[in-house]
Amino acid sequence: MASYKTNKGFAVQTVSTDPVASALPTGTWSSGSNLNEGREATGSAGVSNSSAMVFGGQNPGSNPVNAEVYNGSAWSEVANLLTVRWNPAGFGTVTASIATGGENPGGNLATTNSWNGSAWTEVGDLNQARAYCAGMGTATAGLAVAGYTTTRVDTVESWNGSSWTEIAEINTARNNHGRSGFTNTDGLIFGGASGAGAPGYTAITESWNGSAWTEVANLNAARHQINTSSGESSSSALASGGINPNASRSAATEFFNGTSWTELNDLSLARAQMGTAGTANSSIAASGNIGTATPTATEEWETSSSFQQQNLGQVYYNSGSNAFKVTQTVFGAGSWASGGDMNEARAQSTGAGTQDAGIVAGGTGSVNTEQYNGTAWTEVANLNVGVTSASISAHSPNASTLNFGGSPDTDKTESWDNSSWTEVANLNSGRLGGAGFGVSNTSAGMAGGELTTNTELYDGSSWTEVNNLNSARRYVGGLGTVTAALVVAGDTDNNSFPGGRYTAFVESWNGTSWTEIANINVGRAYVGTSGIQTDAIVFGGAPPTTYLATTEAWNGSSWTEVADMAQGRRAWSSGAGSASAAIAAGGEGPSSVLAVTEEWNLSETITNKTITVG
Repeated sequence: MASYKTNKGFAVQTVSTDPVASALPTGTWSSGSNLNEGREATGSAGVSNSSAMVFGGQNPGSNPVNAEVYNGSAWSEVANLLTVRWNPAGFGTVTASIATGGENPGGNLATTNSWNGSAWTEVGDLNQARAYCAGMGTATAGLAVAGYTTTRVDTVESWNGSSWTEIAEINTARNNHGRSGFTNTDGLIFGGASGAGAPGYTAITESWNGSAWTEVANLNAARHQINTSSGESSSSALASGGINPNASRSAATEFFNGTSWTELNDLSLARAQMGTAGTANSSIAASGNIGTATPTATEEWETSSSFQQQNLGQVYYNSGSNAFKVTQTVFGAGSWASGGDMNEARAQSTGAGTQDAGIVAGGTGSVNTEQYNGTAWTEVANLNVGVTSASISAHSPNASTLNFGGSPDTDKTESWDNSSWTEVANLNSGRLGGAGFGVSNTSAGMAGGELTTNTELYDGSSWTEVNNLNSARRYVGGLGTVTAALVVAGDTDNNSFPGGRYTAFVESWNGTSWTEIANINVGRAYVGTSGIQTDAIVFGGAPPTTYLATTEAWNGSSWTEVADMAQGRRAWSSGAGSASAAIAAGGEGPSSVLAVTEEWNLSETITNKTITVG
């Protein structure tokens, strides 16, 4: 007969010392052996930092066709590619891999070369010739994702070992993006360049389950030219290097655990367009571009060899300290710090993007648009119609966003392509003060506003009314995607409303319907928000005569008050991407309309905590 433990639980391990709670903080980059030939824009494949390969690419003196294989101690030249190419998609192992697409002096390529460990063979062409695409999977079951033709594309093609078939497109067209995935049914793409403008940095991440792409948590730092990157699945990826919105090479390394990105130890050498391969625990970064040259340097990423994986939330017994312990996520204290002032003081504007690539539009008496690079704001093209208390696809990048609604109760929608605003399809119900959510100028939603419960979704061509909110309200906070969003707080204009007129109610959207979930601690309207449905913050806001600095963090089940802002205010621009890196720009303070920007940063760690019994 099966035991209760077998059916319902697990054995509590007894250990003499605490296991490492998480491998991530132990990860470091160290020097490996140099490539034989420096290059950038290579293709790559491989499963670890001792089993990887790079092929093709460019350097200032030539366009290499040679391939090199790494065994953890040295690079060895092997047979050349059949076609000169740079910026191809690569995937597979050192004995069975694919190089497809890319470009050469003749233009974009569709040709595919297959590697069997000793020689390359030309196999079936892509349906769409393109460069700067990403590859994942195996030599007999892979994907080529997005890229560039004469414009950025959202095309995805599936490889079966002999031919390519077009399948479900990604949500945000892009090129020069990172990827993770050792199969063609479980993968991730992240960052890159998106939108119509150049370069159009994005932090957007999309997860692949074998049939559909879903937008998940953004990178902390938007960047492009992270063409390869590493990782084995949609829940384990490493993004390293690239180019930031300020056009400098990056050394930043981030890890994705299926829910959020965490910043880890930097590369020793800041660079872009490297050859990278391996897993999130064991990978390489080879050669690339440092701005003035293509060095041959290789760096190896490795987590601690003594790492013992604990399940998050698992209890164990430490016999040395005679204590029961649990492995859990601990949120850092978090803090707000001063950022660069906007050029124009304003309130009731809209904001989207990330902490180092933000955008603010409109507001009190303004048509101005400004973009933020993490240090300073720059004025860019104006809105066509000045609106206040409008809504925006708040989780979208600063290069591809949608602005809609606002005062005077307009139904106007404007689409931003990183160079100009264009009027597109009107809302079905014009209103102000609604919650905006969504991830681009072709994927957005609006809920509530002007004391309605209306919800509408935008698909790039039209707005469609869907299921309503449970509670009518205006001046609400919104965040997330069209399939996973939150609407937070707001003004119900009803002093008899449960909990008060300025509500603490939060509702969660699953793509079909709204469900009431845990309230925030302090009811309010005109709040700022940042993050995703399961990991977010809400900050500031006000009833009519109070200006709050209160910040609350959401972990998917409850709200916790964390560090206050320096300046209590309401009705500013927010929506800077994540719960660990956000901005609050402008807004209305107790005595004036503001131009000040504050930046929020929060660290999260996985650690072992002693269980105490009271």
